[in-house]
Amino acid sequence: MEILRDLDPLRRADRPVTLALGMFDGIHLGHQAVLARTKEEAASRGGRAAVLTFDPHPQRVIAPPPDPILLTTVEERLDVFAGLGLDLAVVLRFDGTLRRTSPEDWLEELAGVARGGVVASADYTFGQERGGTVQTLREGGRRLGFGVTVVAPVHVAGTLVSSTLIRRLVRAGEVEEARLFLGRPYALRGRVVEGERRGRALGFPTANLEVHADKILPARGIYAAWARVERGGDLPAAVSIGTRPTFGPGALLVEAHLLDFSGDLYGEHIELVFAFRLRDELAFHTVPELVRQMETDMVRTRELLGRAAPP
Repeated sequence: MEILRDLDPLRRADRPVTLALGMFDGIHLGHQAVLARTKEEAASRGGRAAVLTFDPHPQRVIAPPPDPILLTTVEERLDVFAGLGLDLAVVLRFDGTLRRTSPEDWLEELAGVARGGVVASADYTFGQERGGTVQTLREGGRRLGFGVTVVAPVHVAGTLVSSTLIRRLVRAGEVEEARLFLGRPYALRGRVVEGERRGRALGFPTANLEVHADKILPARGIYAAWARVERGGDLPAAVSIGTRPTFGPGALLVEAHLLDFSGDLYGEHIELVFAFRLRDELAFHTVPELVRQMETDMVRTRELLGRAAPP
């Protein structure tokens, strides 16, 4: 998949480009429906299927929230786009200038780059103050000569699939339910950094993950996950997200104990793919109590992950 950082190369493309419009944070089942339709439209025109996304998330510029907002970092989005078979991905920097782009100017931009038409979800908005709607897009397409395809919302068990819903589920630690709407497990990527080595002293060495600052973490607790390690493949892991309350107040950490791995991972990048939530984060009166619970967590992790192959 070719990755572009601006729209100009699309103006010079020798084949028509069909462009999927949106932010696509999470690339959930609703997004996947838009991307699948984009590929179909591009194939019918003998062109290339492209997807547009932004960095940073527009909300970071328009109304910055106090907490992390991303379900997927740019790098994660690009990997999923490639896995879904898109030909092109355009990553536009979202800044004050782009924020102030009028709906009419954005339509003019699309007319110059999407000769194969555009595809959007039914709730797509664009331009300054989100002044453009799907109806605006359709009218602009008719006037400026590019096709517009609108994809209906996707529901799972009667519930609308949306990034907002999935953010709420992940923040609540409901990783199994979040998977239903994402169409794949929620995951965290990061570099393994050195910690206090407290887990090693207890007999459970952990990989401490340094995660993108704007990436949403599942709620504090213990999880069964798959750890994707470059030199070890997919390994079962018990993951702790919390502040180690047994040892007093501390920073929020993401720590993974890999059940079938021994060695040094410092400086390496791994991915944690969440499968099940085991329990809440707890404060224990004594270290032996903590160790007994950790042993139980390891048994439970192996039991749960043993029922299914890695995703």
